[in-house]
Amino acid sequence: MSEQSQAHSQSPQSRRGPQRLERRVDALEQVLMQIYGPERLVLRAGKLQALKQLRSGDLTLKVLALEKLILDDPGITHVPTRREIPKLLRQLEDELADMIARRTLEDELEKKIAERMQERHEDYVRDIRNQILKEDGGPETPETLKKLERLSQLDNVGLSGSALDVVRPQGLDEVIGQDSAIDSLMAKLASPYPQHVLLYGPPGIGKTTVARLVLNAAKKFPQSPFQESAPFVEADGTTLRWDPREVTNPLLGSVHDPIYQGARRELAESGIPEPKTGLVTEAHGGVLFIDEIGEMDPILQNKLLKVLEDKRVRFDSPYYDPDDPNIPGYVHKLFQEGAPADFVLVGATTRHPEDIAPALRSRCAEIFFEPLAPEDIERIVHNAGEKLGLTVDHDAARLISQYTLEGRRAVTLVVDAYSTAYLSLGHQPKNLDRATIQRVVSRSRLSPVKPYITREAEPGRVFGLAVAGYHGLVLEIEAAVFPAHESGRGQWRFNDTAGSMAKDSVFNAAACLRRVTGRDLSQYDIHINVIGGGNIDGPSAGVAIFVAAYSALTRMPVRLDTALTGELSLSGRVKPVGGIPEKIFGAGQAGLQRVLVPAENENDLPSTSQRPEIVLVSTVDDVLREVMS
Repeated sequence: MSEQSQAHSQSPQSRRGPQRLERRVDALEQVLMQIYGPERLVLRAGKLQALKQLRSGDLTLKVLALEKLILDDPGITHVPTRREIPKLLRQLEDELADMIARRTLEDELEKKIAERMQERHEDYVRDIRNQILKEDGGPETPETLKKLERLSQLDNVGLSGSALDVVRPQGLDEVIGQDSAIDSLMAKLASPYPQHVLLYGPPGIGKTTVARLVLNAAKKFPQSPFQESAPFVEADGTTLRWDPREVTNPLLGSVHDPIYQGARRELAESGIPEPKTGLVTEAHGGVLFIDEIGEMDPILQNKLLKVLEDKRVRFDSPYYDPDDPNIPGYVHKLFQEGAPADFVLVGATTRHPEDIAPALRSRCAEIFFEPLAPEDIERIVHNAGEKLGLTVDHDAARLISQYTLEGRRAVTLVVDAYSTAYLSLGHQPKNLDRATIQRVVSRSRLSPVKPYITREAEPGRVFGLAVAGYHGLVLEIEAAVFPAHESGRGQWRFNDTAGSMAKDSVFNAAACLRRVTGRDLSQYDIHINVIGGGNIDGPSAGVAIFVAAYSALTRMPVRLDTALTGELSLSGRVKPVGGIPEKIFGAGQAGLQRVLVPAENENDLPSTSQRPEIVLVSTVDDVLREVMS
């Protein structure tokens, strides 16, 4: 191989060596520039007398400049040869790596030191601020003062008021249909020894209003223990919640221990528990009214009963130290003596007495509010109209009474009609007519409360009575009798959805029917049906079922102005049943003229004169004599 070709083949390698060195030198320069920044690097190079060398195009001079910069030594004057550069670059790279590591560590330490100093500074400032606030006697800051001003501005803005507040009764003389309940409650509260009371009745008839007004009236009696300032504290049993750890209990009160959120800062920092009183203490010396008391938690009810007996609420906490001189006096008093809670409990419920805890019932007198009659609703409607400054047509008031028997609902419909008429006219209406009420009723999607009953007499059709809540219902019962499909294998059929006690009434009726008629019932298929579903239970439909089957079997129609109730025994005697006042009220609502009631229920008859004719019966013979046309 010639020398020319050999030199040509080696030239690329000879060129790659210097290029690699130049790239390493440039990389070192770039790292330095990232560490110091372009401006600081120029200043540093000038200080170390390396600026001209750094900007030189000579590789050896640039390496000398980098050596001065990295080693921070302006006295270095030896210019390295190209042979010395690789070794020198390795040394400079190691030194630069150490420099970067030191700087990184220093930055992290400085950051942590700055954070720690900031925390100490904030704690110091906070302590100084709290000290200043204590010395100044107030916690106000510009921000809190701004919020206070905003709240004050909101207090100056308000609506004219609620129409329901306008029409709410302001005196006992304005309460409709509850004279007996008012007299009874007044006797319980105006006594020198007032009693705890449970109020029973359907919703929307004025239990809360009556309780508040009776307390106001009782304060005026000389024998009353209630002072003029006696409070009336309301609570709702469905929303009363409590924590078994006693961390929170709005009804009875609770202890906010230092470890729990809620204790005041100055107490929490000192490890002092803070008792906070509840509604029972707020009602001290007055009345605590709990609506829907039957929905309260049973354990909370038992705790309330204990307070009723002790007339105080006791507090306890493992953090309380009676010898701690830093504990305020009121905290000592609450822990050592408890909080006073001497009040009269008035509980209201829409449930029946048997659904209320016996322990609660045994401590309370019981008062029953009557369901409102249509004429009561009409009076309520007219009174509400007068308070709104208008008259309500009689037809309009009668229409409302056909769609609700709740006083609250009736007043709401009047207010809604008032707003509708006002919007339509653009000014205060003078009266409300039937058309306006009809519009409101239609868009409220209400159904008539008075059941529709056909008056056509036919064999096998009678009217029984039942109770739903505090209202009586008329049951339309029908019977059909056919020759048995198979001779001697007659069957009785009753609603499958009926309860077991109602089905037993069918078998009792069958026994009495066989005794009265003397017929072999195995020759008949008898079907008994309760129109509307028949989801009933209890023995009180026994007499009505017997009469329906008797009428169908004998083909004799029954008087359709009469309703029946009573349990039927196998011997044909009519036994007493419950819910007599409600059933009589329901029969009157349906327009029935007479109600057959077991003679043993005579003492359960309501005292009001606005009721159907009551006929007392003792046997099925008495029943048949009264109902057969």
